[in-house]
Amino acid sequence: MATILIVDDDLDQVELRQIILQRAGHEADVAITVDQALECFKGRVYQAVVMDLRLPSLDEGLRLIRKIRAAGAGTRIIVTSGWPADLAGREESAMIDKLMPKPVATPKLLQFLSTLGMVLMLFCGGLQAAETTTFQVREKAEMVAEIEMLSPGADWSQPGREAALADVKLDGAKTINVMTYAGSKAHRYHVLLGELNAGSHTLAITRNGKFSAPGAGLEVRGVTVQKAADQDLAAKTPFLYARKNTIGKFTDIPLTVYAERLMENGTPILQYTVIFSNEDGGTSTRGLMARWGRTTDVEYVYRAFPDHATFQARGHKDVIYDGPREGLHPLLMPVTDNNMVAGEGPSEIRYQIPAVVADLTKASREQVMDEYPITWQVMAKELIREQKLRPFGVVDGEKISDPRNYLYIEANVNVAGGRIAAMARLKGDARWRMANIGRLSLAIERSGWIRTTVELPPGTRPEQIGEIGFQCLADMAPAKCRVDSVRQAFLLGEDYLPRASVFSTPPGSTEFAAGEVVTWILK
Repeated sequence: MATILIVDDDLDQVELRQIILQRAGHEADVAITVDQALECFKGRVYQAVVMDLRLPSLDEGLRLIRKIRAAGAGTRIIVTSGWPADLAGREESAMIDKLMPKPVATPKLLQFLSTLGMVLMLFCGGLQAAETTTFQVREKAEMVAEIEMLSPGADWSQPGREAALADVKLDGAKTINVMTYAGSKAHRYHVLLGELNAGSHTLAITRNGKFSAPGAGLEVRGVTVQKAADQDLAAKTPFLYARKNTIGKFTDIPLTVYAERLMENGTPILQYTVIFSNEDGGTSTRGLMARWGRTTDVEYVYRAFPDHATFQARGHKDVIYDGPREGLHPLLMPVTDNNMVAGEGPSEIRYQIPAVVADLTKASREQVMDEYPITWQVMAKELIREQKLRPFGVVDGEKISDPRNYLYIEANVNVAGGRIAAMARLKGDARWRMANIGRLSLAIERSGWIRTTVELPPGTRPEQIGEIGFQCLADMAPAKCRVDSVRQAFLLGEDYLPRASVFSTPPGSTEFAAGEVVTWILK
């Protein structure tokens, strides 16, 4: 059921409507002035406001509509009025969800609340009702649930409104959590339920009142459950407990899990990697952008061999895994601020994200982010909230500029005895801008597929980029570099999503030595 605010300057009317809504199972507060209504919002989040339009004047009613809508798109506004023509032609008419001419029949009002999905919207302080789904499993198998949810009022970039945490209870016992990081936009979240026996099962979805942001609600739009397409891959996917020092802080959350089918000395391996929304420790924000081309944390966590398994432990060490499991699923928990894991736990939040298959033989690891672009948006919003951004062209510790100010370059390189750094020049500008900002420590020493970034002036358009290149650097010893290909170079749009690539190279390698630069002119 819902938490509803009733606003009407007719005291008898609000008391009567409050009784009706409470008997229908909703929680209902009342206010008789606009100021009282706004005061109610300071201590509570409402799924719906049922309001008169003249409070007592039309201007006051319009003011309340604007204030509610400015606070967030999650609250539904239902206007009841004896003068519905008052809204005709006004901008506020587009801000409300329903205009109901007075007198309003009680069954009609309750029916409309039901059509808005009020029974599924769960807020802090509201009744913890559950959206329950029953499904059938034909034969014992790993199962995946797709849950379409949104978090009204949520914004990952805003403290106190980050997201709602959903509790997904399986068969009345096991609880799996989903962080609704997509905010007030409906998004399909996937949950790996594990191996289930044949028969009938239930999922009950509620808002976690303890670890949800106060200003973020939960609305469930739909649930479907199906058999995992790759049973072997699904069966060995790690289940992750949240790192204990992140709980309640909405940081470093796991966004995506991907699996690679690799071969090592003729032995097949399933390698599982997690993309976390940030990295609280380890590489600096500036270092992540220069050396990895993003500020998410992409960490291999688990490798499944035919006869044993390893995990990436503290200090980036590969260690044999002999920790707890559920079936074949290892139970892992990040135990360092740069998300190394261990078979430790539990913590109060548990994620079970189904792994997607990734083939990274011809692309960087960051390609998975491109395939799941919401990871770019969450990355950017977390940077905003954690105040890790600085103005363009300003040096402020390890802070970076707005992520939309960077050119993201992906290339396949070979580095021997030195380092490599990307560079870019705008048309009509004699200056080159370097990914490593002149610091050897921020240049890249590894070979293979890489991502890196070059900071450009705000508002740079693709057609303004005139030249892209790489510089080979050495510390003390001679060094050689080779660029086998530049796969793509792109900017982020206003929505923080990757735009179309502006450049790629034809087949062929280019070799150059320390102190030399290779460049390509963009048409």
